Amino acid sequence: MKKVILKIDGMSCSACQNRVEKYLDKQDGVKASVNLVMAQALIEYDESKVTLSDLNRFVEESGYKSLGVYNEKKEDKKDNNKLYLIVFAFLTIFLMYVSMGHMIGLPAIPYLHILDFPVNYGISLLIIVIPYIIFGFDILKNGITKLIHKSPNMDSLVTVGVLSSFIYSIVNLILIIKGNYKLVHNLYFESSATIIYFIKLGRFIDKKSKEKTKEALKQLVSITPKSALIKTKDGEKEITIDEVKKGDILICKPGMKIAVDGIIVLGETHLDESFITGESKANKKSINDKVIAGSINIDGYIEYKAEKIGPESTISEIVRLVVEATNTKAPMGRLADKASGIFVPSIMIIAFLTLIGHLILGLSINDAIISFVTVLVVACPCALGLATPLAVVVSIGKSAKEGILVKTSETLEKANKVDTIIFDKTGTLTYGNLRIAKINNYSEYKDKELLQLVSSIERYSNHPIASAFNYWATSNKIKYNNINNFSNLSGIGISGVYEKKKIYAGNSKLLTKLDIANNYKKEQQELSKDENSIVYVIEDKNVIALIGVKDIIRDNAKETLQILKKMNKEIIMLSGDNEVTAGTVAETLGIDKVTANLLPQDKEKYLKELKMKGHIVMMIGDGINDAPSLAASDIGVSVNSGTDIAADSSDVILMKDDLRKIVELLNISKKTIKIIKENLFWAFFYNICMIPIAIGFLKPLGISLSPMIASIAMVISSLTVIFNSLRLKK
Repeated sequence: MKKVILKIDGMSCSACQNRVEKYLDKQDGVKASVNLVMAQALIEYDESKVTLSDLNRFVEESGYKSLGVYNEKKEDKKDNNKLYLIVFAFLTIFLMYVSMGHMIGLPAIPYLHILDFPVNYGISLLIIVIPYIIFGFDILKNGITKLIHKSPNMDSLVTVGVLSSFIYSIVNLILIIKGNYKLVHNLYFESSATIIYFIKLGRFIDKKSKEKTKEALKQLVSITPKSALIKTKDGEKEITIDEVKKGDILICKPGMKIAVDGIIVLGETHLDESFITGESKANKKSINDKVIAGSINIDGYIEYKAEKIGPESTISEIVRLVVEATNTKAPMGRLADKASGIFVPSIMIIAFLTLIGHLILGLSINDAIISFVTVLVVACPCALGLATPLAVVVSIGKSAKEGILVKTSETLEKANKVDTIIFDKTGTLTYGNLRIAKINNYSEYKDKELLQLVSSIERYSNHPIASAFNYWATSNKIKYNNINNFSNLSGIGISGVYEKKKIYAGNSKLLTKLDIANNYKKEQQELSKDENSIVYVIEDKNVIALIGVKDIIRDNAKETLQILKKMNKEIIMLSGDNEVTAGTVAETLGIDKVTANLLPQDKEKYLKELKMKGHIVMMIGDGINDAPSLAASDIGVSVNSGTDIAADSSDVILMKDDLRKIVELLNISKKTIKIIKENLFWAFFYNICMIPIAIGFLKPLGISLSPMIASIAMVISSLTVIFNSLRLKK
């Protein structure tokens, strides 16, 4: 299955979103998730059954317009409605003066008094209203189109309301011209006009407010520079970012930004990578170090080779993940979608029943039509449809800005329910910056020769322990030996052949696998007591060394665990290390539950057993060796360096090696769910309160609504949800 994000034009409410989503989902080989806020559809499709052009056609067939594949760098078209809204604001004031000024004793405009010149009055209102009909033609056209497609939306409600009051007024105006002047009080042209104006005004404010929810995403997109400095035979040359090719040698001077992901080939400097890691401290970079596009060069001159360009870059990958996450649906959001999916048809039925009911009760057709229009206008499916996605967009954007990449909105919702948090030890609770601390050498090799041999094998491994040997080799400028037939023994160690001798390096399970007696338990115990992870070195089934490798516990690990305990989270540590070493780290950090000597499959089994008991489990690991466990958990969190996001299979990626981000993730999740619930409450509460008033149930108490007030109330309802969601930015 392939993924693509399409931009969609024409969606105005949750009914539109549901229509597109349902139509796409019923196509063979297509699974879609449509986001009203982002105006996008995240689509997974089978390339053997469907093409991209088919997807664009499906969107068109659903009654909307596809703007093609989403491009984060492409700016949205400019909105010219601001000028129109200002002009129509003055026109609206004039319209209200003409139509209602006499009610409060304002001086009448010559020849336009409602009683003295009823024909002039009626025709003048019609002339003033025609520009409004033209201004709101897009709403009316969309509303009629959706009715024809049998998929009514918010525009359909407004259209029926506006046209009903407009046509009713036209009929009365014709009768007035024929001499029935008493009908002058039955003209409601101003209702049609003000409904259109306030809907347009509301959508303008709504759009501007929605843009604020996407600020974090825009900031990510703008991080990378638009040009780069390339090294040529003739010197330096400035080119656009789109002209950069893989393998190009680029130049970055102090104060400039790294243009694309690459590797330094000349010079050294300090780079500010805070936009990725959240770490304000500049990182030192030299030859062979990787650099990330958007990093700011602090103080040095470097040349680097372009490796990842365009959509392959780290920033593009982050933007893709964030955009995909905002287009996914949380369970709470799907529930709201179901409710809003039947909302518009229900409101149309209620409105027609109101019209019929008023006539049956003997009320005037005038009152019946006004109540009918008011019901249609006051109902607000927009607030219901925006309740969840708006909060999700803000939260996921804010999380990304804080260095927390959440891959789905479901993960964001589920994080609030987590009761058990499992930590891997090496590289998670500890820095993973291992150093060689002790060597018990039982071979004929000198210590340096022994370490050279082990380092030559370990350089092929991606396990954190390998970093200790790589660090030693680099620091001592050691030349690696030629190793053949390298093999990774999952959860046990590694092996290779050196000068026809089989060399193994790993934990004590190697002895069991190779059927070798462990005669070094005393030495193993002494190394473990000193918090060493132990590497057994075996040559042709003979133990030739025990090497102690020490790790450093993260500075903020204990603080984080204490906070999590106060949040009533059960903390467990799982480790592939020996019991003594794992136990020492657990005791230092105050972890009561710890299980050691675990293979990757053992950790996975442990997690599944916890889930079977009903626990919601979050697993935190290094994203590489803990991949099975991360996948088995309800929420997998990986501590990532920020340079290999695409290869990460976890649900959440911490771009900065800071465990306090776990607490931040849980807090963001808790606040997001709270805001969503508040949004849903206000959306339902608004409609429950306003629709009965619009029907006329409270008229005996002197409480009623006009179409104009109804349109204002509807706009306020949507804005309440928007501004409540924006609170998450804080």
